[in-house]
Amino acid sequence: MRKYQAGFIAVTFIVTVALPGADSMSRAQTSKGSYPSMAPLNQYLMADEQAEIALARSAAAPSISNGADVMVLTHDGYKTAVKGSNGFLCIVERSWAVATDDPEFWNTKIRAPICFNPQAARSFAPIYLMKTALVLAGKSRAEVLQATTAALDTKALPPLEPGAMCYMMSKQQYLNDEGMSWHPHLMVFVSGDAAKSWGADLDGSPVMSANDPQERVTVMMVWVNNWSDGSPAPAMAH
Repeated sequence: MRKYQAGFIAVTFIVTVALPGADSMSRAQTSKGSYPSMAPLNQYLMADEQAEIALARSAAAPSISNGADVMVLTHDGYKTAVKGSNGFLCIVERSWAVATDDPEFWNTKIRAPICFNPQAARSFAPIYLMKTALVLAGKSRAEVLQATTAALDTKALPPLEPGAMCYMMSKQQYLNDEGMSWHPHLMVFVSGDAAKSWGADLDGSPVMSANDPQERVTVMMVWVNNWSDGSPAPAMAH
């Protein structure tokens, strides 16, 4: 993940982002649900593995996702359900992809299909997979943040590779209670606070940005006009 609030997405992977300038309190006020703690794990799982594989692959066009590795969430964490050939990785992110202080961190409804290119699969997806392992081990939000921060500091998690990006183009995505399916888009991950160097968020620029200090990246987001199945997406409100 990762936060998709009021028409502005953050993914992590869902990468964790929010409206520019919004703080945790304002995000909590706009969240429709209340998620103070983790629900039973079964509420985050999908009963049908083939359905989860299909949902994960719907993040990108079949020309990409059909050749990707696919991982699915189990009681013991993510496992590889399909071994691909092109280096991409498709998964369905759950709510803990967002920042640890996000009010929807435990939202059982979030299903965010995402397909990482090889660079992101090697260097960005490991953050989310580590968070998943910590969550399933019963760690608190504070403990998750502490552990991932330490892993980034010590290089136990790999540094972000240049060119890391992902697709989030699934018509079936549920990104959060406010944005829901939001809009098909792709995201580029850039180390540090890099919005200015991309011309992001300026008048007429097609690039939106969200600085994600917990994962130490800026997420550059670009809307696309079609869902991964080729059907047109609704026009964005301005």
